[in-house]
Amino acid sequence: MIVDDEADTIYLVRSILEAEGFEVVGAGSGAECLERLDIEKPDAILLDRMMPGMDGWETFHKIEKELPDVPVSILSAKGQKFDQMLGLNVLNANDYITKPFNNTEFMERIKSLVGEA
Repeated sequence: MIVDDEADTIYLVRSILEAEGFEVVGAGSGAECLERLDIEKPDAILLDRMMPGMDGWETFHKIEKELPDVPVSILSAKGQKFDQMLGLNVLNANDYITKPFNNTEFMERIKSLVGEA
């Protein structure tokens, strides 16, 4: 599942992942993500950090309560070391991928996230 308020990002990530054989569900907000989790049980979640309304941090905490075993990677344009440390060490996200990303490296990290590496 990709959660991002930017439709272009969802489209790009979906295109990359589907080309590699992944099935992708998109959600345009934290609230939509949580609604979809009532129906979908994703193998992993790519979660934008900066979204209007419920941001990525709040969404992450709610995902952790609902599906603690689903790996979550933060996907953010905020690439400073401090931001990465927050995501990885405070939230305990499984990964922190900065946008824009290299497609080859992105796929390696996704495969690792879902246990295909």
